[in-house]
Amino acid sequence: MTKLADVKFPGGCATLPEGFWSATDVWIKKPHVVNKRLCGAKETESRDVGREELRVLLRDHRGNHRLCEDVLCFLSGGGDSPARAHQNHNNNNTWSSSIRTFIPKVNCYGTTLHKEVILKDFAGQRVTFFPFEEDDEGKVSFKKSNIYQIQLHSKDCDEWALELHVLAVDGWFSDGVAYPKLPWLSSDLLPKLRRWAAECKSSEFKSTLSLLPVEKYSLVYQQLKDKYKAMVKVWPEVTDPEKFVYEDVAIATYLLVLWDGERAESGLTARQSFVDLGCGNGLLVHILTNEGHPGKGIDVRRRRIWDMYGPQTVLEEKAITPGESFLFPGTDWLIGNHSDELTPWIPVMAARSSSSCRYFVLPCCFFDFYAKYQRRQCKKSQYKEYIDFISEVSRVCGFNTEEDCLRIPSTKRVCLVGKSRNYRLSEETEAERRRAHYILSRQPGPGVTVQRSDVTSDEDSCRGNAGGDSTWGAGFQPRDKVEAVRNCAALPRELVDGVVLRVAGALLSMTADDGAASCDDWNGGGSLSVSEAVGLLEQETLPLLKKECGGLQTLLKNNHQVFRVEGGRVYIRDWREKRSTRVDTKRKPAAPGALKTRLCWFHANHPQGCPLQAESCAFAHGLDEMRPSTRPLKKIRN
Repeated sequence: MTKLADVKFPGGCATLPEGFWSATDVWIKKPHVVNKRLCGAKETESRDVGREELRVLLRDHRGNHRLCEDVLCFLSGGGDSPARAHQNHNNNNTWSSSIRTFIPKVNCYGTTLHKEVILKDFAGQRVTFFPFEEDDEGKVSFKKSNIYQIQLHSKDCDEWALELHVLAVDGWFSDGVAYPKLPWLSSDLLPKLRRWAAECKSSEFKSTLSLLPVEKYSLVYQQLKDKYKAMVKVWPEVTDPEKFVYEDVAIATYLLVLWDGERAESGLTARQSFVDLGCGNGLLVHILTNEGHPGKGIDVRRRRIWDMYGPQTVLEEKAITPGESFLFPGTDWLIGNHSDELTPWIPVMAARSSSSCRYFVLPCCFFDFYAKYQRRQCKKSQYKEYIDFISEVSRVCGFNTEEDCLRIPSTKRVCLVGKSRNYRLSEETEAERRRAHYILSRQPGPGVTVQRSDVTSDEDSCRGNAGGDSTWGAGFQPRDKVEAVRNCAALPRELVDGVVLRVAGALLSMTADDGAASCDDWNGGGSLSVSEAVGLLEQETLPLLKKECGGLQTLLKNNHQVFRVEGGRVYIRDWREKRSTRVDTKRKPAAPGALKTRLCWFHANHPQGCPLQAESCAFAHGLDEMRPSTRPLKKIRN
C-alpha cells in the first residue's frame, strides 16, 4: 500500500470537502473529459455494502485470505497511519458502491467488458476503484493489482491535500484506455481533480449525450468517421475542414441514434424523413441521405461543395420565409443546425406542418422572431438565456421539449429536441391560438430597427391559413443571398495603411522602460490595449471600423506582418523571435530563394529598418525582389 502522489490545495479553499465529491463524480461519470481514449462510461445505481459482503466477494474469486485482508485494510484507509488503519479495519464500515463500465472510443477489447467497482467512503473522504473484466459468458476476473484510491486529507480543516494511493506498484498493468498509466494518474488526473474540487462549479446545462445510449453513439460515430473522413482532404470551402466535417459527423451520429431509438420505441421500420433548414455546406444532409433517410436541405446560398455530393443528395437554393409555402406536412423531422435567424421559427414551422412533425435545433447566433435577441436577465449567461428562450418557444408551440449537449468541436453545443406534443389533437385550435398570440408578443417595440414593410397587428397574420399563402412570417428578414464581406478586407487601402502607421507609430514611440521592448538595439516598441489603440484613431475612421466584424482588432490581426495581438493587447511583431502560436504553426516556412509577393513593412517604415537580413525575410526588401502574385484578385461586392 503506497502513497504515490499528493497535491495541495491553496489556502482558504472554501469548497471543501463538498468539492471533493463533486470532482470525483466528474471522473466517475464522465471519464472521457480527462481520458481522451474513452467515449464515456455507464454507471449502475449506488447501494450501501458492508464489510462482510466485500469479504465474500473477494474470497469467492481468489480464495487468497491474505490478499483479501490487504484489500480490506486498503479500503479502510491503507494510506493512514498503521494504528488508524487497524482501527478502521476492525470497524464495521459501510461503503456506497456502484459499478461503471468503460466505453472506449475504439473497441480494442472485443466482447470483453472492462468495469470498475467504485467504493465511496464518505466518513473517510476517500474513493477506491476496483477494476475487473467480464467476458461474454459473464465470467469475472478482478485486477487487484490495479486497485487505486483517491483521498482528501486535511490538517485542522485548514490545510487540504489530495492523495493518490495504490495497493501494489509493482504489479500495475496499463494499456492507456481502461487501465491508465500510473504517472498519468499523478500528473494528469490528480491536478484536474484538485482544480475541479476548488472550483466546484455546477454546469448550466445537462451532461453530454444524456438522451442517448453512449455505447451505441460511440460505435456509430467511429463507423461514420471512418466512412466520411476522406471529405477533409477534398474540402473545397474556405472553412476549416476538420472542424466542419467531424462536427457534422457527430451531429449526424446523434440524429441517427436518436431516430433509431424512436423507431424501436414505436415499432416502426421505415426510416424518418427530414428537411434541414439553413443547411449550409449540406454535409449533414449528405450523410443522413447516405445512411438511408429520405430528405433534403434548403439554404439561401449555394456552396461549392454541393456539386461533389451527387444527385442523391437533394439541396435547394432558396430563401426561407416562414409561411404556408414553407410547411412540410409529409416530413417527420425539421432540422436547424446553426440556423441563425430561422432558429425560433423552426418549432413553429414543425408544429404547423403536421401533428406528427418533430424538430431538432442546435442554436448558435441569438435571433428572435423579427430581430436580434435582446437580453432580459443578467443572472444567466447570454447563451443559457437564449437556450431558455428557444425552450419557451418550443413549449408554447406545444412540444414536450428535451435538452441535451452534443460532443462537437464548438462552444455552442446545446441542442433542443421536440419529439412529442403536450396537448391532445382535439385541442389543436386552442394550441394554435397560443402560438399566434406568443409570436405577436415578440414583435419588437419602438426603437428596434427591423427591415419589414407589412407586419400587421392582426392576430391572423401569425396564424396558418389553408386558403392561400399566409403572412404569419411577415416581417421576418432572411439573410442576403450574397454574403457580405465584413472582415476589414473591403476597407479602402489608404484607410488601412493610415491606421497601421498611426498605431505602429504610437507603439514605437513608447520607451523600453515598460519592459515590452525587444532585445538588442532594434526598437520593438511597447504595447497598448486594443481600447487604447482605438483612442488613437480619427473620429471619421471609427464608424467605418464599427461596421466590420471585430473592428480594429480584426484590422490589426489582418496585418500580421506588423502586429502581434495577444490577450487583448497589441505589440510590434519581432520576426527574430520564435513564437509557437496556432497561427504560426499553420504557416509554411518560406523556401530558400523563394520569390516574394509583398513588400516588407519594416524595411519601408521602421526607423531602423527590418531586423532581418533580406535573404532571411519572407517579405521583399525593395521592388527588385518582388514578383507578381499568381493569386486571383478578390472580388469586392458593393
